[in-house]
Amino acid sequence: MTSFHFELVSPERLLFTGEVQSVSVPGVEGAFTVLNNHAPVMSTLKPGLIEIDETPTKKVRIFVRGGFADVSDKGLTILAERAIPFEELDATRIAAQVKDAEEDLADAMTDEGRRLASERLAQLQELRAALQL
Repeated sequence: MTSFHFELVSPERLLFTGEVQSVSVPGVEGAFTVLNNHAPVMSTLKPGLIEIDETPTKKVRIFVRGGFADVSDKGLTILAERAIPFEELDATRIAAQVKDAEEDLADAMTDEGRRLASERLAQLQELRAALQL
């Protein structure tokens, strides 16, 4: 299998750059896998795991929350709103944060407070769901 260039960038840092054999992407319209010579496409991302096959035996998983994927003749570039390497996700800590966020939502006194608490809770639930894959 021939490789292609892949780059994953979040506002905080460059998480991955290099030659890969395939990348599974959680697109809003459905998950898709990019291989060498993939047709050009641009997609928005839903929260989920990006699975990178660097080699047949070396795989990397990264959780992303939103962003864009751009496949071109130069390869695949993903600009993620937020990205966390899978091994950095801690189920116990996330469960505690979900509980705190649920309490914050219940205690919110204004519409804006409820909106912000609801968004935070949804983000944490997405992380927790990714850990269960």
